[in-house]
Amino acid sequence: MCYPTPQELGLAARALADEHPGEVRLRQAGTSRAGQPIWVLSVAATATTTATATTGPVGTAGGDARSVLVVAGAHANEPVGGATALSLARRLLRDPAPRAGCGWHFLLCADPDGADLHRTPRPYSLLDYHRYFFRPPGPEQPEWAPSLLPADRLPPETLALTALIDELRPVLQVSLHATDLGGTWVQLTRDIPGLAEPFAKSAAELRIPVENGASDAAGWPSPGPGIFVIPQPGSEAAGAFHPEDTRLSTWYHAHRYAGTTAIVEVPMWASDLVDDPAPHPDPRGALRMLAARLTADAALVGAARERARSRDGDGDRNGHGSGDGDGPRPGGFEDPAAAPLLRAVDWTLALIPRITVEWTGAGAPAEATAAYIASIDAFGRRLSLRAAAMLLRVLRAEGHPAAPGLDRLVTGWCEEFAARFGARWIPVATQVEHQSRTVLAAYDRLVAADRATGRA
Repeated sequence: MCYPTPQELGLAARALADEHPGEVRLRQAGTSRAGQPIWVLSVAATATTTATATTGPVGTAGGDARSVLVVAGAHANEPVGGATALSLARRLLRDPAPRAGCGWHFLLCADPDGADLHRTPRPYSLLDYHRYFFRPPGPEQPEWAPSLLPADRLPPETLALTALIDELRPVLQVSLHATDLGGTWVQLTRDIPGLAEPFAKSAAELRIPVENGASDAAGWPSPGPGIFVIPQPGSEAAGAFHPEDTRLSTWYHAHRYAGTTAIVEVPMWASDLVDDPAPHPDPRGALRMLAARLTADAALVGAARERARSRDGDGDRNGHGSGDGDGPRPGGFEDPAAAPLLRAVDWTLALIPRITVEWTGAGAPAEATAAYIASIDAFGRRLSLRAAAMLLRVLRAEGHPAAPGLDRLVTGWCEEFAARFGARWIPVATQVEHQSRTVLAAYDRLVAADRATGRA
């Protein structure tokens, strides 16, 4: 099983809709910046015994008692979500129990342009994964753009997603994410009581380590291993190590309609280091060391970036061209992918100093688990590695003299990363199965909680 491209997702979804015309509908929710369709696949609700729940037209919210929205492909370098969305749709057709009074809707790829730039259908190693790596800067990511841009500058991918949330008013939104190397975890905008048990059971059965100290969720409330609830406004833990305000992202757009969002992360390569609950002997010392290494690594990438600026022509320091239609491509490079790649490189390099300050500042934890320090270690490695890998793509395409040296750096970093963490490949089908189980468990537990409180 391989990671499907946006085009393959669309074809597979069309075939599913044609096979089940009374239950499945494929429609276009929007258009990307490059003109690609943004597809939504809907599986209709089935009737329930309650008087208020009826089945309306396929893919509409008005006829369903409730809706679930599953978002795939929000990060271009995390391609498992589309495969999970298709698998879930097929599963719901085989076993319609979760569709009782609930329509399920799958945004198959939230960023098709970005997905086209990240080309790894079945990576055989971390190096293979990074050869054609792409992750856009935060302001160009559909889910994060609202936390970084004014409303009048939001990209069309974000507008398509928020319009879909406004239309469906989902009781549950699930965003499918992945990490290159580590473990699995779930972030919640509101607690879903009881989710930790089926989540842990699935991870254990599939031999996927649970990330107990995810760097994305530093200091957040955790009702169970690998389950993290995003803190309320004003909490010291809110937004740790992130320039974005999580509560301005599309994850919180569902709160307008009393919905909850779950972000389900699954690793491509597993490491048992992120599942170690033992206390770390010197967290602050370790963070200082990791900050120094990240600063040094970023400096190496920054030096290569400065050498590349000789080809930037009359573009600005962010890789944007002058805007003249008759001149060279943006940034002075022939490869049309150079401009978005360089924007992502520059954004990542600019982010690193703030992160190292957080790691070495007064707020650094005096007590932490080995799993947390391992997660921070992995996070730092991937930041500099991603910037280097994207820059290498540009330099290699241009035959730049700095490319061979940067290639050796990327190769060495990938090998060190895999060796340090004992990287173990998780088959794509296993990644899909764990995400699918977690999505269904989140909905089941959410419905159970609503019944217990009289909201259902």
